[in-house]
Amino acid sequence: MVYDTIIIGAGTMGIAAGYYLSKRGKRVLMLDSHNPPHDKGSHHGDTRIIRFSYGEGENYVPLLLRANELWRDLEKESSESIFLQTGVLNSGKEDSTFIKNVISGSATYNLPLEVLSSEEINKKWKGFSLPETFIGCFESMGGILKTSEIINSYRNLASSNGAEIRSNSKVVSIKPNSDKVVVSTKEQSFEAESLIVAAGAWSKWILEMLDLELPLQPLRKTFGWYEAKNSYEYPNFPCFTFETDNGTFYGFPSINGRGIKVGRHDGGVPVNPDKPLRKFNDKDDLELKKFLNDHMSENDFTLNEGKTCLYTMTTDEDFIIDQHPVFKNIAIAAGFSGHGFKFGSVVGEILSDFISTGQNRFDLSSFKQNRFKKIS
Repeated sequence: MVYDTIIIGAGTMGIAAGYYLSKRGKRVLMLDSHNPPHDKGSHHGDTRIIRFSYGEGENYVPLLLRANELWRDLEKESSESIFLQTGVLNSGKEDSTFIKNVISGSATYNLPLEVLSSEEINKKWKGFSLPETFIGCFESMGGILKTSEIINSYRNLASSNGAEIRSNSKVVSIKPNSDKVVVSTKEQSFEAESLIVAAGAWSKWILEMLDLELPLQPLRKTFGWYEAKNSYEYPNFPCFTFETDNGTFYGFPSINGRGIKVGRHDGGVPVNPDKPLRKFNDKDDLELKKFLNDHMSENDFTLNEGKTCLYTMTTDEDFIIDQHPVFKNIAIAAGFSGHGFKFGSVVGEILSDFISTGQNRFDLSSFKQNRFKKIS
């Protein structure tokens, strides 16, 4: 059988692309070296934040607004609850680039945003204890995406549309040309008219099979849930992202008593994704506790559970969403640098558009792979 499209990687972006292509009636094969949803990539840990007045840059906002529409569509089609509207507090020093981008993005796209002093924040949410030098930008429309429910919904819907998913199928070679691609695992080979690479932490090695050398570095990251008092419980406490002198941290309210969830966004240790990650340890715990003790009113946090995951970083921390420079029947989604999950729906749609029509509705100039070409 010749497929219309083979997708390497059935995690966040790949499974979404598989769904949108299968919805168009395409014959789709998804290959994954594990069995999504799983804890070997970047989508586990139950929850991800979605925010809209984006501190990483205004060029992301149109993608986020479309992603939000598509998440609501998925919720209806799957009959699953995948979103909790908690609001998101972005906080840091007023002159930080992140905070400036949040404020400018909300103005450009007319997004609801409440700018608050640290005193106002500490009064509004009793759980916070922010220094006087901080301000906060509260996005009421932001909140929580449920990762496992999303991956499973896309997987079930794609399967019901006829898409084929082969788990535990590691790709060992790719032979492309302009009108077909042959992809081989250890067990067998498959042929398709087009290919999508969305292999997460393994993207660098997959793309090397296609003669693309891109600066993609997997990092070990940590996050944990901490026992917390009622002031941190959903729905009375928001999600948050904080830019501090000691790093950038993010967090979630306690849901069903599990505890306040917190992680560090920047930093991280380079790793080989084929080797087991070093488990969450006392050093990781101390780093997250220090953030909590410095910025929350409670000062006696007890770890309930700590976990590790993978970020796949580009050197500029922006995404790669593009077509292969030689083979236009190959689309690429890689290097989501720890802030990609919220875009999964729209990236899946974009990849589907690339493959189906060669067109898309967005300005993706910031995300092209050729920005990494060496200047001689």
